[in-house]
Amino acid sequence: MNDFEGGLAITSEFCGPSSAFIDAIYGQRGVLFARPVKVAVSIKPEAHFPGAKRAFDLVVSLALLPILGLCAVGLAIVNRSSNAGPLIFHQKRMGKDCKPIRVIKFRSMTSTHRINRRAHDPLEINRITTVGRFIRRTRIDELPQIINVLRGEMSLIGPRPDYLPHARHYLRTIPGYHERHAVKPGITGLAQVDLGYAEGADATRAKVAADLTYVRRRGYVMDTRIALKTLRVVASGGGR
Repeated sequence: MNDFEGGLAITSEFCGPSSAFIDAIYGQRGVLFARPVKVAVSIKPEAHFPGAKRAFDLVVSLALLPILGLCAVGLAIVNRSSNAGPLIFHQKRMGKDCKPIRVIKFRSMTSTHRINRRAHDPLEINRITTVGRFIRRTRIDELPQIINVLRGEMSLIGPRPDYLPHARHYLRTIPGYHERHAVKPGITGLAQVDLGYAEGADATRAKVAADLTYVRRRGYVMDTRIALKTLRVVASGGGR
């Protein structure tokens, strides 16, 4: 069976999407999965990488705590006059092993909550406040997630956790989607720095392909590349 046709590569070291399969769909960015593909990922990263990654997460997150505090004070003052409502927003998302986690963010939308919103709902953008646009563009809204990192629920780098109802929908409709949850979700990831904000079914499938590429290739080199590209994206205000 051809690697690309079956979408699987089975060796003593790897059982999951074949290199040709992942690279093909990731390279095309928006390709649709024509049929279900059964995927099983079992990868051993570089020696000592998990421990080093966790140490990096802790050191950087602790260093960012004072900045988080200053941002919280500043936003609390601004929100009092122009964006009434809670400073912090909690949202249930899908974490490692498909378990739900409560992701912490600075609120960037009006406090009115729309029930049962659909994935990629165009009406959601109308809820973004003026301050919200700024903190989204500068990624300040993501900063409270260092608390999730310190708790061990997330990593600085990994597949972005999806809103729980959306994630459950993707589990049913996107083949291989569950495999991106073999690792901790991240504040930034390969899909974010390479593809930007995913909106629409095709873009979501391309994002999942990028996430599977990360799961397969994760290590010191990959994480360093993502970290450097994240700094460039944040500095340029791009990606959203």
